Amino acid sequence: MTITGTSTSTSTGTSTSAATAAELVARATALQPLLREHAARIEADRKVTDEVIDALADAGLFKLTVARRFGGHETDMRTLVDVTAAVAEGDGSTGWVVAVVNTCNWLAGLFPLQAQEEVFGADPDARVTGVFTPATATNHKVEGGWRISGRWYYNSGSWHSTWAVLGLPLTDESGDVADQAMVLVPRTDLEMQDVWHVAGMRGTGSNCLIAEDVFVPEHRVISVPRAIDGELPAVHGPTGLFRSPLSPLLALGLAGPQVGMARAALKLVTEKAATKPISYTYYETQAESVAVQLQVAEAAMQIDTAQLHLHRAAADIDEAAARGGDLDVPIRARVRADSGHAIKNVLEAINTLLNVHGGGAFADANPLQRIWRDAGTAGRHAVSTPAVGMEIYGKLLLGVEERITPFV
Repeated sequence: MTITGTSTSTSTGTSTSAATAAELVARATALQPLLREHAARIEADRKVTDEVIDALADAGLFKLTVARRFGGHETDMRTLVDVTAAVAEGDGSTGWVVAVVNTCNWLAGLFPLQAQEEVFGADPDARVTGVFTPATATNHKVEGGWRISGRWYYNSGSWHSTWAVLGLPLTDESGDVADQAMVLVPRTDLEMQDVWHVAGMRGTGSNCLIAEDVFVPEHRVISVPRAIDGELPAVHGPTGLFRSPLSPLLALGLAGPQVGMARAALKLVTEKAATKPISYTYYETQAESVAVQLQVAEAAMQIDTAQLHLHRAAADIDEAAARGGDLDVPIRARVRADSGHAIKNVLEAINTLLNVHGGGAFADANPLQRIWRDAGTAGRHAVSTPAVGMEIYGKLLLGVEERITPFV
């Protein structure tokens, strides 16, 4: 694949290429035939195939949020949404893994430059995955850092990551919890337990990472509250990407693949409607039915609604980051609501399309049932639950001071 774009320089002085948003989306779209070809195997193996991972890496799609100083594209949230949607249109699990890696690569970019050099400087193709919430984790302060032990469920993309960013309640010398932290750990320092046996998004390989008395130096530990407040001493690149607010970015970062899955469902159903009859009616094709026409139009509009809300949320984040200013709390809350509302519309659209397509949608050979299961699973991720996002936004609109989460 030919790589084109704007030439930039890395920390090592070598030349790289920062592709435009349109080029990156085009690369993702060009991979859809390969993704569809591998989709059933990805689900059966419960991980993205090596061939697909290599193709994504060759296209630079794991480097959307890597700083240009390390050969990345350092693009914006609008591009992340559109690229991951295009990938997920080929396969939902793969789109999710691309979204997770790019979101976690961005998180790694919040750490001090020394940590970034260890991740991206040492390996231009580094892929970071992560889990914010530990099921069980302990640590104790030692000279120069902390020693940590714990288990982190569920780490999407675990088969393909080289580093992990992990949530950790940080203790001080007396053993008291002093902060909520994120820590960067080489994947080679962690064991993995294969626990991802689920109904949907099977190919994400969202397994458990295990640390047993692993040393983490101080420069690979940052405070989550400070990150939320934008107080980290990260070295910012020319685009403003690393000034983006953490909580809204996390909520939006995983929403793009769900629009892509809905688009794939719409395409499948509308193509089949031209030849598929409606049983027990006089209709020789579904396309002739006014009921089908109305339902397909409704689903298409809901998918468009989802995309428009994600684009508005991305514009809020990108414009604030570009001007170097903070994002007001009401807009942060609206981004959470936008992300959740988009997912709600996607799930409703896919259900409508299932109704149109009929019982055949649930045949193992029909990709529509996999899309339905994948979207249904992805749509329940805690970071962008529709009801929680609406509650956060509604409280602010009504002047209710109670906060239900620090992640706004």
